[in-house]
Amino acid sequence: MPTFDIVSEIDLQEVRNAVDQANREANTRFDFKNTNATIEYTDKELTLSASTEDRLRALYQLLEEKLVKRSVSLKSLDPGKVEEASHGAARQKVSLKAGISQDVGKQINKLVKEMGVKSLSSSIQGDQVRVTGKQRDDLQKAIAHFKEADLSVPLQFTNFRD
Repeated sequence: MPTFDIVSEIDLQEVRNAVDQANREANTRFDFKNTNATIEYTDKELTLSASTEDRLRALYQLLEEKLVKRSVSLKSLDPGKVEEASHGAARQKVSLKAGISQDVGKQINKLVKEMGVKSLSSSIQGDQVRVTGKQRDDLQKAIAHFKEADLSVPLQFTNFRD
């Protein structure tokens, strides 16, 4: 039976490149002069810091622009609240969301059932969802349906097998 997997992954190399580009641009732009605006990158989290909250928002917007140019979905960002740092500076932690949680997996299962195609079934397998159907056309309809659905995470479709 034909199957495919629904996953939510982030290309960490593209995120790292976008952070490097944003840092480089923040160092050269006039409106960021003397604001100490930087973005620090770790595997699961980004830390933005600037001298004022206004410059922090501008830095976040700059980061978003660079991520979009590198085809990283903004749905994978989970910004935390802006914190006060020393000397009136501002700091913000942005988490990177990867993987499909149980709640999103249940939403995907519900979407499969709502499609009304009897031959389709889905099951949650860890941080991915496997969709199984009798015909390849049904699976392609399901993929189109998921692309239209507005879920809280970016979806990729992998491991399509006949």
